[in-house]
Amino acid sequence: MRIRVCLGLALLLPLGPLARAQSPPAARVVPKIDTLHGEVREDDYFWLRDKKNPEVLAYLEAENAYTAAAMQHTEPLQEQLYREMLGRIKETDLTVPYRNHGFWYYNRTEEGKPYPIYCRKKGSLDAPEDVILDQNALAQGKRFHALGGFDVSPDGSRLLYLEDTTAFREYTLYVKDLGSGRLTDSIPGVWNGTAWADDNRTFFYLTADSAKRGNAVWRHVTETPRAQDVKVFQEDNVLENVTVFRSRSGKYVLIPADGFTSSEWRLIPTATPAAEPRVIAARRPNIEYSVEPANGFLLIYTNDHAPNFRIARAPESDPGPAHWTDWLPHRDSVFVENLDAFKDFVVVSERSGGLRRLRVTDLRTNRSHYVTFPEVAYGVFPAGNPEFDTGTFRFSYSSLVTPSSVYDYDLRSRARVLKKRQEIPSGYDGGQYEVRRLMAPARDGVRVPVSLLLRRGTPLDGSRPVLLYAYGSYGATIEPTFNSNVLSLVDRGFIYAIAHIRGGQEMGRRWYDDGKMMHKLNTFRDYIDVGEELVRLKYTSRDRLVANGGSAGGLLMGAVVNMRPELFRAVVADVPFVDVINTMLDASLPLTAQEWDQWGNPHIAEQYAYMRQYSPYDNVEAKGYPWMLVTTSFNDSQVMYWEPSKWVAKLRARKTDSNPLYFKVNLAGGHGGSSGRYDRLREIAFRYAFMLDAVGLAGARQASANP
Repeated sequence: MRIRVCLGLALLLPLGPLARAQSPPAARVVPKIDTLHGEVREDDYFWLRDKKNPEVLAYLEAENAYTAAAMQHTEPLQEQLYREMLGRIKETDLTVPYRNHGFWYYNRTEEGKPYPIYCRKKGSLDAPEDVILDQNALAQGKRFHALGGFDVSPDGSRLLYLEDTTAFREYTLYVKDLGSGRLTDSIPGVWNGTAWADDNRTFFYLTADSAKRGNAVWRHVTETPRAQDVKVFQEDNVLENVTVFRSRSGKYVLIPADGFTSSEWRLIPTATPAAEPRVIAARRPNIEYSVEPANGFLLIYTNDHAPNFRIARAPESDPGPAHWTDWLPHRDSVFVENLDAFKDFVVVSERSGGLRRLRVTDLRTNRSHYVTFPEVAYGVFPAGNPEFDTGTFRFSYSSLVTPSSVYDYDLRSRARVLKKRQEIPSGYDGGQYEVRRLMAPARDGVRVPVSLLLRRGTPLDGSRPVLLYAYGSYGATIEPTFNSNVLSLVDRGFIYAIAHIRGGQEMGRRWYDDGKMMHKLNTFRDYIDVGEELVRLKYTSRDRLVANGGSAGGLLMGAVVNMRPELFRAVVADVPFVDVINTMLDASLPLTAQEWDQWGNPHIAEQYAYMRQYSPYDNVEAKGYPWMLVTTSFNDSQVMYWEPSKWVAKLRARKTDSNPLYFKVNLAGGHGGSSGRYDRLREIAFRYAFMLDAVGLAGARQASANP
């Protein structure tokens, strides 16, 4: 690669806050020229990668000042939206307690406090409360605070937790003696993943390489120097990511080393933590698997001879592939997503027709049944099932109109008991809304599921704005679940739509495979085709369609706004992954090498040519773009702040329209934005105010959502 840097083409930033607020900032142009696969590539804003350069911070602050001034007229609306959304949250609340090793654990929130308080009671819910960790106290005086691992020793005497105060996923591990409250251990520079051994003193933890790839597992004994820690395992293949956890059965510490296309798992008996880790099955190209210890045997979840995955049974004594026998065979029309093994039961999460269902098998009789759900679109998730010897399975259920509901399901009698339903203090009547499920035709004949939420009686005449959300990457499934915040849009006339596009796994593993690597364009085309179908069916019109996605969904936003800018009235791209090629060329960055099997490796000419077709930063053109709001966080370790910064700067320099382009930078947040719940609500209120302003509804009255 040939590189040269040309200096001197400076467009000075406007001076002074008033000047910055009156006109959009213009980032200084410093062309960086390189050649890749015979193509000359010019990057005018490469210099924005230098986080320590004060001019970079000045540019970001200028963007914030401009955005704040331009959005000032919506501040009353932002406050109203914030109050509405806050009114739908029970600020003083607690989670459903779960039992583990003789204690009942739960966390609770208090009005005015941004973080949870973690508690437990011994033996009975009538016992006195023991506060084991108050995150509000830990976060006092810090601009950002997040907890990683939270792991109580088997005998309940010690708490191991991870703390990040940087927003850059830089964790310090602490061990707290729950009897005295004393911190006995502090280990900085760790990664997220921990597991206790049976002796209640030995635990395993992770460290990461410079690219934030979990790569090494260590064994530590409490109240001993870190210098005495033993490295148990290290994975040097940059395509594989390591983690560590204790099995539900309590019998093993499991060490997965997983990439996007292959797996290799190890186990260590918790009773003998100094034992060497044993490999379950050596890595094989394009073969993925995971391990769930059951009652005296192992269950193997794998795609070996099973594109939609199957579950095999293996003996603990010799669990290699030669001894895998089908426990749940592969089925072409059913995608096996996950499994939870207990002493006498196994619960399998399956997906058919785009929706999840739960398959329950009694290991004593080998009989199975399904847990069914009545709505046309919904989401159901396992919800805290730490005990191995149990006849109850807890799950969370919701839909676009049904608030989150936690159930305990009796695996023997099949009775379900509602333990808690999300309360909406300001009032909510689900009967005022309806959910629809469409199958939108894509250009290649595939039909893409679309979930919609709208108020009953909404006219389908093209006059209503639609917020079209999607993600479409990593095989992540976007479930159509309840979101009380979005009611502030729907009650003002919006229709909320989720496009379940390729790149996710809503319709099975092929749905994912057809939306990554050399098929990634399907993701963007699906989204565009869904938008066109919503216009054709008169759910909306082109001047009323608002697009939204974040992170890899922000890549989606960047790609579709380049491809079809005239289809959208507005685009909101949150922490968007938009400088695809430059990021994937730099293996020193977090996630890059690990994700060559996700996006492609631009060092390979064929893959570069394909990525070049959609990389948003590389495809900005001199043409009109819709209203745009772009957000980022200065300390984001997953999508670096400079990706959206460069993209916005290039858009400002090239776009030919006069539509607003706002860039909002959270100077203290991480990939998920702010860490406190109140600050996160204000960020959502800002985005919603922009959307309402874009479609001319900034002054719209909210329809009542109350009974």
